[in-house]
Amino acid sequence: MKILLLGATGMVGSRIAKEAVARGHEVTAVSRSGKSPGEARPNLTAVAGDASDTALVARLAGEHEAVASALAPPRDGSDPREPFTALYTALTDAVRASGTERLVVVGGAGSLLVGPGKRLVDTPDFPDAYKGEALAHHDVLTLLRGRGGDGLNWTYISPAAEIAPGERTGTFRLGDDRMLTAPDGSSRISAEDYAIAFVDELEQAVHPKRRISVVGI
Repeated sequence: MKILLLGATGMVGSRIAKEAVARGHEVTAVSRSGKSPGEARPNLTAVAGDASDTALVARLAGEHEAVASALAPPRDGSDPREPFTALYTALTDAVRASGTERLVVVGGAGSLLVGPGKRLVDTPDFPDAYKGEALAHHDVLTLLRGRGGDGLNWTYISPAAEIAPGERTGTFRLGDDRMLTAPDGSSRISAEDYAIAFVDELEQAVHPKRRISVVGI
């Protein structure tokens, strides 16, 4: 499969790139720096570009079978919600214009439900420093759900409450809008295992037009 990966040099994006190329997929890794997200491989091409450049993304997406987005909200201290929604509005427009219907998105955990109508971001212990980013990710999910009828075949994948570099175990569970936990009550996933679940979805496309979640065991 030919995959266009946006936000390829970040903590999650770089691991998605590594997982995809290890499975033999052809990955075009786009980042502002144009740096490669990993060691040189014949099926990995690094490209410099801005995801808000609709013309560029539409052209590149049209040359691929699927678009994977590991974009993150701005982390410069400003409110990230409006610019992140604008970025994804431009991105979804570009993907639709390209004729490539498949879009898989690295989502956030803050919008996962921890009770009836209650999101993780609404809980008292949720860190204030991450609320803006969590709400920005939730806004993107809302945007994607609103575009469900316009031909865009999207999947939004939320990680567990905690995601960090770690071990590639290949052991995890998938869920839906509810926050998943391990038997000890924790909610964690390594970025390596998250990448496995993400590339599985790119390959299999078994969760069209919905959000799924993934947690380690």
